[in-house]
Amino acid sequence: MIWIAAAVVLVVLVVAGGVVSYNRFVSQRNLVQDSWRQVDVELHRRYDLVPGLLESVRTHEHGEGPVFAEVARRAEVAARGGGDLSVRAGREAALAEGLRRLFALADRHPALAGDEEFLNLQRQVAETEDRIAAGRRFYNANVRAYNTRVEALPSSLLAARCGFEKAEYFEVEEAQVRAAPAIDFGALGTPSQIPPGDQ
Repeated sequence: MIWIAAAVVLVVLVVAGGVVSYNRFVSQRNLVQDSWRQVDVELHRRYDLVPGLLESVRTHEHGEGPVFAEVARRAEVAARGGGDLSVRAGREAALAEGLRRLFALADRHPALAGDEEFLNLQRQVAETEDRIAAGRRFYNANVRAYNTRVEALPSSLLAARCGFEKAEYFEVEEAQVRAAPAIDFGALGTPSQIPPGDQ
């Protein structure tokens, strides 16, 4: 009787542990998805700011150089979405670089320093960039915690059996993000600077 009772208790503990572990997987997966949605909201906010920025700079630039067309194209490509997160990260990095080039161009026009609309848009873009970076860190931290459970024993056994797969990180090339913008606007639209698959 003692052995039967012990076996029953063991089975109950294993089942209870499995249920708790399963529910934790579900909770972590939902947290990963929710944190990605926050990043996506900020990315779309940046796309929405681009047309106003271009129009504001264009009024002082007297004409459309290659920087305008390239930033507009990069924003359009990034806004399309699709592809895995590594592809999206490349598109977002390209757009961020294009915006830095646009601001470098704007710095050459003192009239923009007094343009309230441009300064407001520039501030909004900077704030959005900060929120994107913070959201990306939060998302990647949640992905790391979730993926660790997917790979580590004994939770990996339950993950494999129940179909919990590793989530993908959203990583932007830090060197590219932190690089100072080049002022060679003639080379801005060359194929070598366009992310693969976006032409």
